[in-house]
Amino acid sequence: MGDVHEVTELITPGPAEALAGLLGVPCPGEELPLLWHWVYLLDRPPQAVLGPDGHPARGGIPVPPGPGLRRMFAGGRVSRRGPLRVGAEATRRTWQAGSVVKQGKSGPLHFVTVRTEVSQGGQVAITEEQDLVYREATASGPARSARIQPPSGRAPVSDRDWPVEVDPVLLFRFSALTYNAHRIHYDREYARAEGYPGLVVHGPLQALLMAELARPGLPDRCEYSYRLVAPLFDDQGLIVSAVPDDGGPDDGGPDAGAVRVAVRDRAGRTTAAGVIRPGLGGPGLGGPGLGGPVLGGPVARFDPQLVEQAAQPDDLLAHQVLVRGGREGGC
Repeated sequence: MGDVHEVTELITPGPAEALAGLLGVPCPGEELPLLWHWVYLLDRPPQAVLGPDGHPARGGIPVPPGPGLRRMFAGGRVSRRGPLRVGAEATRRTWQAGSVVKQGKSGPLHFVTVRTEVSQGGQVAITEEQDLVYREATASGPARSARIQPPSGRAPVSDRDWPVEVDPVLLFRFSALTYNAHRIHYDREYARAEGYPGLVVHGPLQALLMAELARPGLPDRCEYSYRLVAPLFDDQGLIVSAVPDDGGPDDGGPDAGAVRVAVRDRAGRTTAAGVIRPGLGGPGLGGPGLGGPVLGGPVARFDPQLVEQAAQPDDLLAHQVLVRGGREGGC
């Protein structure tokens, strides 16, 4: 397992109230909705250990695989085993579950999966894995930024969709609420230096918005798999969708009761996708079907589109990765 980082704190109403205000949704009661634990039990590294990008350059989990690498959020899996309640202490335990290095045209790509357990009252309430990608910095950031063409046109929006107004203030406030100092989300000049044409919309924010739209009717015990499939920038619009999946004509398939969620920009380009299933013990994340989490087994499966903004677009075409306890296998 390696080093384990542990944080214990009282789950107070304040962060949940702040997140509700940010999203423009009603404040929950004593039970936190799916993924709202992301505004609790946070790492708060000293200013002195932060690198130029705002991420810790040393220490913490995961430990950066090398100096000067740029970090991206690729997706994850969450199993909610029971409610996390306001007014009681909770403990988060986090460790690095696996890693692998692949060679891309622009240089090495480091794939890292981080595992977390959140417990309360002696019981594990949440198990989670997040997939991160580290790449080397390149000198061609602004030139690559100029080559990225914004989508054109507008796709239709249904009454069930949730259009979210994204601006620098929203991105800054979400960064502050989650103690995420990565400068690509609030420093436009720095984002351009990394090769982006605008401020980058947080992957976790997109994952949270998808879960939030699906929140009504979700049971205490559920599984959520999500992935980022394309970068989204602050001037491209953000539209969330959530569609029930009955699992087939007989309502008895593995997706019975599932909700498929997605984020797209105003032109209709999908930037994030996921599925939320009731209960526990889904078939696992893999392939275009986005199966439910299998935590502690195959912990990360990467599609080349997940990191299309990492370097050359075809860097990962031949490098789909399965990490299992630090060992790689085929997809």
